[in-house]
Amino acid sequence: MKTLVKSSRRDQTEGCAAKVCIVTGLSGAGKSTALQVFEDLNYFVVDGLPAILTLEMANLIELHSMSHFKGIALGMDMRQANFPDEINETLNAMSRKGIRPLLIFLEAKPQELFRRYATTRRPHPLEREGMCLEAALTAERESLVPLREMADIVIDTSRYSIHDLRRAIQKRWSGSHSKLRSIRVNLISFGFKYGVPREADTVFDLRFLPNPYFVEELRPLSGKDQAVADYIFASPKTAEFRSRLIGLLCCMLPLMESEGRYRVAVAVGCTGGRHRSVAVAEEILQVLRQSDYPVSLEHRHLELG
Repeated sequence: MKTLVKSSRRDQTEGCAAKVCIVTGLSGAGKSTALQVFEDLNYFVVDGLPAILTLEMANLIELHSMSHFKGIALGMDMRQANFPDEINETLNAMSRKGIRPLLIFLEAKPQELFRRYATTRRPHPLEREGMCLEAALTAERESLVPLREMADIVIDTSRYSIHDLRRAIQKRWSGSHSKLRSIRVNLISFGFKYGVPREADTVFDLRFLPNPYFVEELRPLSGKDQAVADYIFASPKTAEFRSRLIGLLCCMLPLMESEGRYRVAVAVGCTGGRHRSVAVAEEILQVLRQSDYPVSLEHRHLELG
C-alpha cells in the first residue's frame, strides 16, 4: 500500500481523527470496504452523503446520544453533482467552525479499476452521463486531483484485496484510539444434548472433564458458582487442558486478527450446558478480557441443563 500523509493537515487533525473522518476517492478503489471497517470499529457511518450536509453531520458527534460512538465516518464520491466544488466549500466551512476532519483518499491504478469494473459489471457513476468506462475513469481522476492533494492520507489499493484493505485500516485506527483489539470474540457455553450452536466457528467438547452433576451437593448449582468451578479445575487434567486451551486461543486470535477477521464465535460444550461448559467459558472470558479482547458471553443452555 502506498500511503501519503500531508504533515500540515495531519498535525491539525491528529487530535480529531477519531471524531470525524471523510472517506472519498476514485470509484472502485475500496470506499465501501473502508466504511464497513469503520463501522466494525464502532464509528457512526453514513455513505453517499451529500457534501453540503457534512457540517451538519459532523455536529452530531457532540450529542449525548452519540457518545458511545468513537466518531463519524462519512463516505462521499462522484455520484453527487458538482462533488469536487461542494466538498471543497464544505471543508472550508468546517475549518471556519474549528472542525478538522481527517480526509482519506482511496485510489488505484487505471488498469486495476478497469479490471474491477469489468469483473463486477457495475457501471461507473460517470457512465450514466454517456461516457465509456475508460473515459469515465480518466475524467473522474482528473476532476479529483485537487481533493487528492488536500487529503491527509492517500491509500493506493491497486495490489490490495478486500482483506488487505481491511487489515490496513484496522491497524491504523483500532490501534490508535483504543487498547481493545479489533477482533471480537463471542463465547458460547452449550449442552450437546440440546444441539451445537450453528454460528460457532470453533467448538470444544468438554465432556471428558470431571462432571459435577454426579456430586449431589453440586448438582443443583451451575458453573458460575465457585464451588463447581473449584471442583472442575481441581483436577490435574483440567488444569492441563485449561493451559493448552488458553494457549491455543491466544495463538489463534492474533492470527485471525492479522488476516482481517473481525468476529469469531467460540463454543464450549458439555452434556447439559450447566456445569463444565459454563465454568470453562467464564474462565476464558476473564483471560480474554485481561488481554484486551472485546468479548461477549452467552450461556445458551444454562437454565435447561
